[in-house]
Formats: sequence, structure tokens, C-alpha cells
Amino acid sequence: MLEVHHVTKHYGERAILRDVSLHVRRGERVALLGPSGCGKTTLLNCVGGVDRVDSGQVLVRGSDLALMDSDALSLLRRRQIGSVFQFFHLLPTLTAFENIELPLQLIGMGKEERGSRVVSLMQRVGISHRAHALPAQMSGGEMQRVAIARAVIHSPALILADEPTGNLDSATGTQVLALLREVSEAAGAGLLMVTHSDEAARSCHRVLRMLDGRLTESE
Repeated sequence: MLEVHHVTKHYGERAILRDVSLHVRRGERVALLGPSGCGKTTLLNCVGGVDRVDSGQVLVRGSDLALMDSDALSLLRRRQIGSVFQFFHLLPTLTAFENIELPLQLIGMGKEERGSRVVSLMQRVGISHRAHALPAQMSGGEMQRVAIARAVIHSPALILADEPTGNLDSATGTQVLALLREVSEAAGAGLLMVTHSDEAARSCHRVLRMLDGRLTESE
């Protein structure tokens, strides 16, 4: 699902990523650990096509991101990638249902099929009772469940999660990790998760560790 080959990235004179290579297979969950500022989120941004690499290759299902223009990258993100963030990034004026539905609208799916998919997924992630709630009316755990549902509603090949439990209490964090595992297994999607949490790392098949822009070890 994901191949990263010898990627480097600079901001000005500062090297953020230094010769980073990794892969994520279909259905595999990979945790990326390391101290703040070591390059984890930058790597996630490069993998998601938000930032361009300076050198090296990022392939999502065999497609080289460096060969895509901005329109092609946007289409790839809409169809092949789902993103989950620590601070949820839900649209505040949309209900839970509408936030989850949005990716399907962006790829042009019909209203009836959209509604059916959203209702089904909301039941699976245990958030049906909050369908008409705005983000400001939901708890942190509820918002993260909505965010995860939004990330996987379009059946992406790759899920990118940036500290998905970092803003949650431990009990809710455990529930969110179980949910991520369930939805990635059900969809056969690869999952690359940036985290500081040992519990989150244990929920994955493999752990990669980063320091000063380099991958230093794997487990």
C-alpha cells in the first residue's frame, strides 16, 4: 500500500527527513515513534501528499507522488488516503453525519448510496446516536470516532493517523485504538500511525523509531 524510498526533506537549511525508507503492506498496522521534532509528522505529510519531498520516492499503491500535479494529488488523497488527526479537524458547522459524508460528496457518490454508507459505518463505530450533533456538542472520544469514520468512509488503501489518542483519556484512547484496528482490518487498509503512546504501538504489527529525521530501528 505504501513504499517510501530514500526520502529527504528540508525546511530552509534544516534537514527534517534524512534518507528515510519504509513500507506498509495491505492490512498492516505500523507505529512510528520518536521524540517531538524528530520528523514524524513531516513524514506523514509527505506520505499524504501534503508536502513534497526534496528527493526520494513515495509510492501509494504504486503511484509515484512526485509525478503528480496538485489536481492528481488531491484526487489521490480523496480516493486512496484517509487521515486521522489528534485534534480531530472536524468542520464545526457540519453535524457528525455530514462530516462523515463529506469525503463521499467530494468523489461524486450519489446521495442514496452516501446515506446508506454513513448510516452503516456510524453504527459500526458506535456513534449513531450523535448523528445530528455538531462537534461542539460532542465529547473528545465521540469526535475522534467521527474523525475515524470520516477517514475510512471512502474505503481508502492507506490510513494515516497523527497522534490519534494524544488528546484523549486512557480509556477512550484504548477504545479508539481498537476501532482503528477494526476498521483497518475490515477494509484491508494499511495504517501508518505517529504516536508517543506505548499502548498505541503495541496495537500495531510493527514499530518504527525515528530520531533526528532518520529511522533508527524497527521491531
